[in-house]
Amino acid sequence: MHLRLQINGDEMVKLAVIRIRGRVDVPPDVKKTLELLRLHKKFHAVIIDDRPSYLGMLRKVQDYVTWGEIDYDTLVLLLKRRGRLRGNRKIDENFLKKYGYSSIEELARAIIDCKIKITDIPELKPVFRLSPPSGGFKGTIKKHYKDKGELGYRGSAINDLIKRMA
Repeated sequence: MHLRLQINGDEMVKLAVIRIRGRVDVPPDVKKTLELLRLHKKFHAVIIDDRPSYLGMLRKVQDYVTWGEIDYDTLVLLLKRRGRLRGNRKIDENFLKKYGYSSIEELARAIIDCKIKITDIPELKPVFRLSPPSGGFKGTIKKHYKDKGELGYRGSAINDLIKRMA
């Protein structure tokens, strides 16, 4: 099930982007694009829109990251387990009430429905630090997903990977 919101006739989808490969031998232009996406280290993840500017950035770094459409349940799991505030504190009810949300589920619904961006909440870190996937990667991290690898666009299969990494 894809949750989409129409804005001016265009459908907006939230994408989860995970950096799979490390920092060695990265070309300077790709390195700068990864910095702009806030993917500084291996296994860092961010949530972005599917705007053309972001899609162009993803095409440039497709040999270093994997991405796909994130669903509501996975975003709730990601916020509960890996969502952090400044000072490496977990997201608690006092923080949510301060910004007008009663639960993490309500915050996740607002993010999926494009009512707010993660960067609009000042104390919430926009990067999720994940662990390596339990059970390991199913393919090599040097080939694309369609070629039995792990890199590039993978659609809704990103949700299974996030659940194994969170």
